Amino acid sequence: MSQFKPSYGAGPTPTSTPGRAIVYASFSTIAQALDYAAEGVTGFNIYSGKGVLTEVLPYKILRAQALDLAGRLLGAGLRPGQHVGLVAESDGDFLRAFCACQYAGLVPAPLPLPAAFGGREGYISHLRRMVETAQAHALFGPDMLEAWVLEAGEGLNLRLCGSYKQLAAAPSAPLPPQNADSLAYLQFSSGSTRFPLGVAVTQRAFMSNARHMARDGLSVTEQDRCTSWLPFYHDMGLVGFFLMPMACQLTVDLLPTREFARRPLLWLDLIGRNGGTVSFSPSFGYELALRRAETASTEGLNLSTWRRAGIGGDMVRPLVLEKFAARFADCSFNAGAFVPCYGMAEATLALSFTPPGQGALQDVIDSAILEREHRAVPANGNTTRTRGFVYCGCMLPEHDAEVRGEQGETLPERQVGRIFVRGPSLMQGYFGAEGETARVLSPEGWLDTGDLGYFAGGQLVITGRAKDLILVNGRNVWPQDLEWAAEAGIEGVRSGDVAVFSVDTGLEEEVVVLVQCRTTDPAAREKLIHGITKFFRGRQGLETRVVLVPPRSLPQTSSGKLSRSRARAMYLDGGFAASSAIAGAA
Repeated sequence: MSQFKPSYGAGPTPTSTPGRAIVYASFSTIAQALDYAAEGVTGFNIYSGKGVLTEVLPYKILRAQALDLAGRLLGAGLRPGQHVGLVAESDGDFLRAFCACQYAGLVPAPLPLPAAFGGREGYISHLRRMVETAQAHALFGPDMLEAWVLEAGEGLNLRLCGSYKQLAAAPSAPLPPQNADSLAYLQFSSGSTRFPLGVAVTQRAFMSNARHMARDGLSVTEQDRCTSWLPFYHDMGLVGFFLMPMACQLTVDLLPTREFARRPLLWLDLIGRNGGTVSFSPSFGYELALRRAETASTEGLNLSTWRRAGIGGDMVRPLVLEKFAARFADCSFNAGAFVPCYGMAEATLALSFTPPGQGALQDVIDSAILEREHRAVPANGNTTRTRGFVYCGCMLPEHDAEVRGEQGETLPERQVGRIFVRGPSLMQGYFGAEGETARVLSPEGWLDTGDLGYFAGGQLVITGRAKDLILVNGRNVWPQDLEWAAEAGIEGVRSGDVAVFSVDTGLEEEVVVLVQCRTTDPAAREKLIHGITKFFRGRQGLETRVVLVPPRSLPQTSSGKLSRSRARAMYLDGGFAASSAIAGAA
């Protein structure tokens, strides 16, 4: 789509437009937000894996190109209200296409890249399911994936399918009026792989979330500048670092997700180079940068401007954050900049933020009481086993949360239960899945998040997913506790190497521990199995079945998180049958 690209400027867009204060997402539609942002000089800057600025896209140019492309989409035969699948590459083409859909009255559905799907066949199959679920009338992807996109769309009766090049010769058609009550986009949850669910987000829900997130959660000003490597097919990347900044006229420096995975320190370099102030990542992103810093120089890196270092998208790993803060302290990183938060695609993005300066504050509790009584009692000098959960802050204005027990009763502070939320940012529902919507969204507007947690001092504390919880001999055991303990306490086990879940054998609930193993030496493998079995028996009082699996075989979601449900399904289907296993013996 080179005919739509601007010429590269002498440098990135400025942080702010002189003399212009921020408008906090106070618009009827995303298209109107871009109209306003285009009156300033801010915008997007896209960098290569070598840190070279490859495209400068001020909002003014983005608007002009999106308007042109919107007319071509309609001229090529699409109609307002129809859905369009967009493979969400981290480039200007995706930004233009998404905004063009807004002007054309089309509903874009960002779709993932191939990285997490184990090759061509798995990716095409998954893409096809998403296109069918979205009931899309068109499917577009980058030039490099055109053959795969065409194969995914084969036989689906799509009006348009392939790369954006086909739109160059399309005529232009008049654009419809904007509708504040329309769907803004469909967001597929990163964990929805086998049966994808498209979260239907309205224009009003997006604006509510963007406004409260920017004004109340992050307290951004016209002096803030965003930096991101997060994928646009994930809600934290799409909303947090594309749509929210645009709706608040902020400049964003973008590093493609695949380049971050190869060179994670480039993320930090961009923050330092351009004076970035707001940037988020799941815990594993901080860990990747930390791991790379063990062998790469950080001399000259300056992180003093980074005032809001967010953590979301997965359980917060406090040890990783502690190590990150210590390693980059000499680069002027302030540990108080950490912003643990809580949210989900079903709520557009964010639901709670920690206040400025609090950092990754832990609530250290008695593990034994938590497991047997479901209460988060602060640890004291007599506590033999402790667990630290990170505070995730207070709910955004106009949003409420309740922690409920098994009978639906509202629980008091420090009692662990299932988290329910409501507010103007919630989804309209899962598109085309009324049964699934009714299962999680009540007529009164309460969303069952599926997460477990409690309130402490008015702040929300997340303990894990309800579906992942393991019940053994009357104890509630959180699988991430076991995973993190093994990664920290067993020599040769790295972060991301362990998946823990339970299996009902008919006689008991068996705890299965899948461990990625890189050695083929039989003696070393047997030693590792015995060591892990003994570790969990002595530290947690748990009998486990340890199964060694090949490197890079544990499944991930499209956003890079471990998928325990898929790991469990693969195990039950015999996907790890050739692996080495032992139960109990030590």
